[in-house]
Amino acid sequence: MSAMYSQSKKSKNSGSAVKSRYAYGTARVHAMKVKLFPKETYTKLLNMSLAEITRFIEESEYKAEVDELARTYSGIDLVEFATHLNLARTFTKLIDMTLGEPHDLIVEYLRRWDIWDIKTILRGKMYGASDEEIQRILVPSGELSPEYLQTLVRRPSVEDVITALKGTVYHDVIKGFDYAESSMKVEDELDKFYFARMLDLVSKIRGSALYLTVIKMEIDVVNLKTLFRIKNADISSSRAADYVIPGGLYLSDKEIEKMAAAPFDEFVTLLSKYRYWGAISDLVTERMASLSKIELRLDKYLNEHVWQIAIFNPLTVLPMLGYMLSKDTEVDNIQAIVRGKEAGLSTEIIKDHLIL
Repeated sequence: MSAMYSQSKKSKNSGSAVKSRYAYGTARVHAMKVKLFPKETYTKLLNMSLAEITRFIEESEYKAEVDELARTYSGIDLVEFATHLNLARTFTKLIDMTLGEPHDLIVEYLRRWDIWDIKTILRGKMYGASDEEIQRILVPSGELSPEYLQTLVRRPSVEDVITALKGTVYHDVIKGFDYAESSMKVEDELDKFYFARMLDLVSKIRGSALYLTVIKMEIDVVNLKTLFRIKNADISSSRAADYVIPGGLYLSDKEIEKMAAAPFDEFVTLLSKYRYWGAISDLVTERMASLSKIELRLDKYLNEHVWQIAIFNPLTVLPMLGYMLSKDTEVDNIQAIVRGKEAGLSTEIIKDHLIL
């Protein structure tokens, strides 16, 4: 069975043709963006019961997916499955409505969901999750088709999943590792592979400097999250380089190695020199029980930065990238709210786990 989800749509790439394709994509994305939940909606959702949230979601852009799945699922399962399915369909729509260069960039960008899905399946197999539990949180929006992902989910073990990936670009990345012994390393190798491909593709496209900046900034954000996890878990600095993705915008490989080796107070001093510090400075302490708030703040910083650039550069892929980030954030927020409601968390605690 082929793993390919979609074929690249080849066409002539004259300057005027490329601009018209970006203009068309931007116009379509603008119409989709106005349907995203405004901040006020999350305030409403926070004050609803789980049943009320489900009804609200059913009356929104998620109606088709809720109606489709309501006979099989209910409660939090229904909301999670429906929002993930809607996310996948929305991204597939973006692929289908674009041509040429914008199409190729979106297809490559959405390869991150292949990485997400492979990680999800491997983790699920390692920890004994059921096929249904794994399937529920897959987002088949990358190169791997829904049918192909289902064949991976049905494989009985981690080793069988890795073997089944033969014929895809991902198999060579992870085939030499023992996932049970080095799961973090395997996942980091997949992330490195993804970003290396993105940097290579975008750097070859004429006039792509702004998009390249965004990809490099995302690498910085991913590396900062990794650094905080390393500090929190007290991982040896000698191993830190194994988990760092090369090619960041402001944080060089050498600077990251320096931060990883530094005591916490020196690490903070080094970090405070960079523009990301303002987004997280009030959260950083030496003993942090959870890193989720810091990670959410960094994600929010990246999202806002993308939209700031996109507004002034409509004839680029950035408005489409901004929309994809915003749509993903919407789904994350909905799921965080329903999980918090089911767990009986207070409104304030749930709100701390949202990107608003």
